Amino acid sequence: MAKTKAAAGTKGNPWKLKTPPGTSDYEAYRDPEADPPALVVQVGKTQLRYHDRCIGDLHAMLKKHGDWMLLGSADEQKPAAPDTIEAWGRAAGNPVKGWYGLKKGLRGRFGMYVPPVLEALGLAEVEHNPKNNRMRAK
Repeated sequence: MAKTKAAAGTKGNPWKLKTPPGTSDYEAYRDPEADPPALVVQVGKTQLRYHDRCIGDLHAMLKKHGDWMLLGSADEQKPAAPDTIEAWGRAAGNPVKGWYGLKKGLRGRFGMYVPPVLEALGLAEVEHNPKNNRMRAK
């Protein structure tokens, strides 16, 4: 469950979020000045970056999908389970024609860190079970 809806999602006022299972805290914000514009996720000392357009693109895909979809989070080095948010976030058929992750080696975990951002923005519902979480568009 997203903790802070009042945050602006900026570097100075990031969203303070939890992973869907609730096991880790992290922060996220949009960096429109980056090239390309990025959704920045800070997990401890690790920083992951995704194309900022992933928020709108994921929401549009979920609206079209029309039902719950498994998150299926996986590191970049591991294959994504089929028909999951993670698989879509790296598929050749998505709007960016591949990985939404911007830094090689840290392009995975799309299904772990992006869904809570959509939840904080009121664009999606995300389950918060220990495993096998799903999301759907609002």
